Amino acid sequence: MSDEGSADDGDGNGDWPVDLRGVTESVVATEGPNGRWNLAALGLHAGDPVTARTWGRTRTRLNFDRRAGAVVQFTRDPVEFTRAALDVYEREEPVLHSSQAWARVEVEHVTAGDDGGTEWAEWELHPVESTVERRSVEPINRAFGALVEATVAASRLDVPSYDESTLRRRLSYFDAVVERCGGPREREAMALIGSLTDWKTENESF
Repeated sequence: MSDEGSADDGDGNGDWPVDLRGVTESVVATEGPNGRWNLAALGLHAGDPVTARTWGRTRTRLNFDRRAGAVVQFTRDPVEFTRAALDVYEREEPVLHSSQAWARVEVEHVTAGDDGGTEWAEWELHPVESTVERRSVEPINRAFGALVEATVAASRLDVPSYDESTLRRRLSYFDAVVERCGGPREREAMALIGSLTDWKTENESF
């Protein structure tokens, strides 16, 4: 594996199924004590090994501690990604139908700390099995990028170290980008952000 996090075309191998660079957004599935799979958004930091951070005592953090393993997957479906990022999203099976590729990983806790009163933990992720479900041309769409940033802003609304008015202005801007550039699925995902948080666009300006 290169420093950027390389991929191999073969199914079932122990490499990442996609090329990773910088921070790549993914959806991680971890098995909970109830036997169901919890899905959450997870940023993968390219390197050798690939690393990720969990923030707070989330289900992902607790399941990492319990199982030391997970299924990391890559989807371009905006609604599925938004649900994973902001909702309590549980399923009987770990892999989404919309996933284009996935990897079963072993997880190793390497360090922990505190940032603005929020506990974080850093993990190394080692793929042991991977599969490419489909390969397709993905055109660049500003709405999808804006939606990812909107989930980040929305997830920080209740974090004291972030300025709420700044986050709301960002959300209003991202909402405008989605409305102007997105399709039905992106607009549905943006509406989902509104229903899962107390964010309101009324009287907001950017």
